[in-house]
Amino acid sequence: MVKRSDKAAQYEPIIVHLFRKYWAKGTVGFEFHRDELVEAAEAVGVERPDNLGDVIYSFKFRRDLPAEILKTAPNGKAWIIEGAGRSLYRFRLVEAGGTTIRPREDIAATKIPDSTPEIIGAYALGDEQALLAKVRYNRLIDIFLGLTTYSLQNHLRTHVKGMGQIEIDEIYVGLNRNGAHYVIPVQAKGGSDKLSPVQTTQDIACCEAKFPDLNCRPVSAQFMEDDAIALFELTVEAGRVLIVEERHYRLVPGDQIDAITRRQYAERSRG
Repeated sequence: MVKRSDKAAQYEPIIVHLFRKYWAKGTVGFEFHRDELVEAAEAVGVERPDNLGDVIYSFKFRRDLPAEILKTAPNGKAWIIEGAGRSLYRFRLVEAGGTTIRPREDIAATKIPDSTPEIIGAYALGDEQALLAKVRYNRLIDIFLGLTTYSLQNHLRTHVKGMGQIEIDEIYVGLNRNGAHYVIPVQAKGGSDKLSPVQTTQDIACCEAKFPDLNCRPVSAQFMEDDAIALFELTVEAGRVLIVEERHYRLVPGDQIDAITRRQYAERSRG
């Protein structure tokens, strides 16, 4: 029997078995209950996962779906897993290319004087927490969106109708020079975790329900391999999550931003 310590070997046969249970040629989506993961584990002879939700989270944000599932998608389509209600989830076909958000490699990183307190870096409990802290202390949301913003809440867990329980990594509220108010849900991923349009869709739905009078501008943040931070502003059009703008920032000691670099940034602003 596959042990819990080998999560890839444990999770993949579970999700494949569950997918086979419902999929047939021409299927574009189906729902399943979280408890069905237990039945699937028993059917394929692996130990029941300690955290059933981690099976779903893993294929949303950490790893690709197994090849056996991916190959069933028609040309130009791809499978995603999304919330469908309390303890309910949905496999759904979407346009290919819309399953992850990845930083481009051809964007220059803007140097920002690093204002992160050293003690925060010393005690951050993980990549995601470190990323959220760096974004917050260096006011990167303000710089990126051109707004004055304030962190309202971290790790908001709530239920959204038709989606079930969701978690928003951090919510900001802000305003522009004309006094318009905004709500900014932030999705942050570090390490091997992947930014997901599914979470963006959930974040938008939550903000529309809880802050109906505010303009919603969802942002995703990702640590890059060279320690730069990629920020994306996202939107939804015709059911697809699209990138409005992408910028990269590198936090450095202030003395590493010389006069030439400052002049270059000033010229970009005038342009």
